[in-house]
Amino acid sequence: LLQPPLRAPLPQLCRSPARRLQGGQKKKLQELYQLGPQLGSGGFGTVFSGIRLSDGSPVSGRDGGPDGTRVPMEIVLMEKVGSGCHNIIQLFDWFELPDSFLLVMERPEPSQDLLAFLLEQGFLCEEMARWLFCQVLEAVRHCTACGVLHRDIKPENLLVDPESGDLKLIDFGCGTFLQEQAFTRFAGTHMYSPPEWICLGCYHGHSATIWSLGVLLYVMVCGNMPFQEDRDIVSGQFFFWQQVSPECQHLIRWCLSKHPADRPALEEILRHPWVDAQIPKETLGQMDTSSRLSLPRWGRERA
Repeated sequence: LLQPPLRAPLPQLCRSPARRLQGGQKKKLQELYQLGPQLGSGGFGTVFSGIRLSDGSPVSGRDGGPDGTRVPMEIVLMEKVGSGCHNIIQLFDWFELPDSFLLVMERPEPSQDLLAFLLEQGFLCEEMARWLFCQVLEAVRHCTACGVLHRDIKPENLLVDPESGDLKLIDFGCGTFLQEQAFTRFAGTHMYSPPEWICLGCYHGHSATIWSLGVLLYVMVCGNMPFQEDRDIVSGQFFFWQQVSPECQHLIRWCLSKHPADRPALEEILRHPWVDAQIPKETLGQMDTSSRLSLPRWGRERA
C-alpha cells in the first residue's frame, strides 16, 4: 500500500496571515513548545513529538524545506481549512527558521495512521469502514467548501483513534487551490491517480478526488489495492476478494468509473444508501444489548 508521494512545485503566494514571529525564531519556539523524540521522516520532512508548554497539550512538529521569501502552500491551505471541521488536523503555529519552516500541529492521542490499522486488521468490516469513510467525506466536504484540494487522500494520511474511531485528515503537502480548469501537473500518490491522468495527462480536481475515495474505500474493505499497474487503472477492471455487500460494491464501482463524468458528485456519495445506512449516534442508546453487540467496537462505546 505504501507509495511515495509526488510533490507539486511550490507556487508564488502572498504571505499567510498566520503569525510569523520576527527575530529569535528558535528562542520563541523553545518558549512556546518543547519538542521531543522523532516520530518519523520521509519526503514530507521530519516529524517530532512535543508538548505545548502553556497547557501541556500534545503536539507534533514537522520541518519543511527551505523556501526563501515564499510561504509554503501547505501552511496557507491548512489555515484555510483550519476551523469548522474536527476531521482535519489543526495547525497551531508555524515558524520560519534560517533554513526551513517548522509547522506545529495538534497530535491526537492515542492515534495511528489508517495504514497501520489496516495492517493489523487485514481489512475492515463494513460498519467500521463506513464509520471512517463518512468522516473522510466530511473532511473532503469541508476542504471543498474552503476551496482546497488535498490531492493525496490515502490511508497513510488518515489518523485514527483506535479507541474512539475518530479520524483526522493530515498532510496537505500535495494540496492546492480548487480550480475549474483541468490540472496538468500531478501531485499525490500514483496508484491513487485516475485513468484520465494516465491517458491524457490532465484531470479535474473534483472527479479525481472521487476516484481516490473509491480506491480508499476498496482498500478499507478489501485490505489491498484495486489496481496494481497503470494498465489496470486504465482498463478499470478490478475484483472484490473479500465478501462485500452489493451496496458497497456499487458505491466503489461508481467512484471508480473510467469516465470522470460518470462518477458521482460528493453530495451524491453522501446520499448513497451504503453511506446513509450509518446508524445515528442518538439512536444507539435506544438499541437493545444484542443489537449493540453486533456493532463495531466504536459503535458500542458510543452506545
